[in-house]
Amino acid sequence: MVEMDKLRLSCPCLFGLESVLSYEIKKIGGENLKVTDGKISFDGDLNTLAKANLWLSTAERVLIELGSFEARSFEELFQGVKSLPLENFIGKQDAFPVKGYSLNSALHSVPDCQSIIKKAIVERLKSVYGINWFDEDGPVHQVQFSIHKDIATVYLDTSGAGLHKRGYRRNSNDAPIKETLAAGIVDLARVRSNSVVADPMCGSGTFLIEAAYKALNIAPGLRRKFAAQNWSQISEKVWSDARAEALDSIDREGEFKAFGFDIDDVAVELTQSNARKAGVGSKLAIKQLDISKFKHIDNSITFCNPPYGERMLEIKDAERLYKALGERLNPSKERPCYIITPHEEFEKFFGKRADKRRKLYNGMIKCQLYMYFR
Repeated sequence: MVEMDKLRLSCPCLFGLESVLSYEIKKIGGENLKVTDGKISFDGDLNTLAKANLWLSTAERVLIELGSFEARSFEELFQGVKSLPLENFIGKQDAFPVKGYSLNSALHSVPDCQSIIKKAIVERLKSVYGINWFDEDGPVHQVQFSIHKDIATVYLDTSGAGLHKRGYRRNSNDAPIKETLAAGIVDLARVRSNSVVADPMCGSGTFLIEAAYKALNIAPGLRRKFAAQNWSQISEKVWSDARAEALDSIDREGEFKAFGFDIDDVAVELTQSNARKAGVGSKLAIKQLDISKFKHIDNSITFCNPPYGERMLEIKDAERLYKALGERLNPSKERPCYIITPHEEFEKFFGKRADKRRKLYNGMIKCQLYMYFR
């Protein structure tokens, strides 16, 4: 078992959510945070690692940062990787595939870098374990690397599937919002245990479910497993203790309520199904409704990811929809609204300027979050 008091951990996130993720990391005990665009590194131990996977609602994954060094040549890359304490985490039987990227660096061929890094890992482990062949038929320890401006950083991925895969959304509609992005927007809206939230175009229910998780203090990773749970180097007790703590932390008395509406009956059924899988079905009331008949619910926070078009006819339809949204939502201090869309003239059609705007990315699509709260 690995006994490490201090690990350097790293969590990539969607651009624009760094401040939200920073707060989450501090809350689980992360220290010495270093924030860069789309990534936060921090110190912690194995307990922090397990909590990070369970609790970080806006992180894309949790990586162990094994080391960082200058690499302008393949020899420097090889020696840099070979000097890392890889045996702390990779055993004789473990699989250790390698993937990564290179940007603005002398070493620009990713396949060549992968090959060199793999060879260096093998040589390091050969010298430690005294064997010449690795079957790699054990648990996967995914090695990741980044080479940026000739600085190579090597990581181990502890999450496996991306952390946005909470386990509740096995199906989605055509334009889903990523769970990590929805969680970040919910956080920006300051949803609390007694909040009431609404989504007039709920789609697959992501906003409503993530709001329920936030309000009731439910760890978003509670219903899934992580790659590092299979590693012999980390005690199962680390994971079972973190899960037990997360279960105890759930606010079972929270008065949170969520109301979802959609014109599509398939979306209504999908939201209901996903909410049940997420364990928050009793907190959500979902019904079929056209936006033209939507009435603002008293003292509620409204979230919305309205459809947008890519072709001219679809764009015109979307703009008519934004106009209808503006008329029905009529945002104010008592009626806060958080609407995300890539349409750069949304405010013009919605009929009101946002109190605040924030640039965010939904996948690879650049969007604006329009926040109305005054």
